[in-house]
Amino acid sequence: MHLLTLILGVVLLPKAYSLKCYECIPGASGTCTDTIKECPSQCAATRVTGYKGGSKLPVINSKGCAVAEECVEASINFGIDKTVVTSKCCTSELCNAQPAPEPTKSNPNGKKCFTCDGQSCTATLNCDGNEDYCISTKVNIGNDKVTLKGCASKLVCSNTVSAQISGAIGGQVSCCQGNFCNSASSTSAGLLLLLTPLVSLVVFS
Repeated sequence: MHLLTLILGVVLLPKAYSLKCYECIPGASGTCTDTIKECPSQCAATRVTGYKGGSKLPVINSKGCAVAEECVEASINFGIDKTVVTSKCCTSELCNAQPAPEPTKSNPNGKKCFTCDGQSCTATLNCDGNEDYCISTKVNIGNDKVTLKGCASKLVCSNTVSAQISGAIGGQVSCCQGNFCNSASSTSAGLLLLLTPLVSLVVFS
């Protein structure tokens, strides 16, 4: 009897603890259609908001499964170019029907990192909100090697996410804590505006 109970428990446990969630992965047009998928623990709606030179870019909304560490507001900030991600997580059936909320207004938090202006990487960037790491990466765009430096949230600097960014942009991502720890250096081209949509989709899709 105990053996039968154990076998039934092993077979039925994954189904008993699975959760139906909406899934919506945006395509090239930025829009998507909801489907239903089973998730192990939480549903989530995610909003990616990009800014270029102070102008807001079209918002990218997605839905799917999530783990606890992804249920946060996070950002990656290269100065002229910033991407903010907000997630709304929940644990009831099909609870992620509504889009994630707009990002909260963030203020400088006192931390400072180097950023690049197209010619050099000696400019100062004041980090906002939960951007408590400095970030640095070099990427190849065509024949140019572009250095990007700025501020980032803890989620962006996690091993999993930084590895995903590295794979997508073909450059190593490094994070550090402490003012100006992403040391100054020169850069060959100011092409970072091309990267933000790619980085944001990789990090938070």
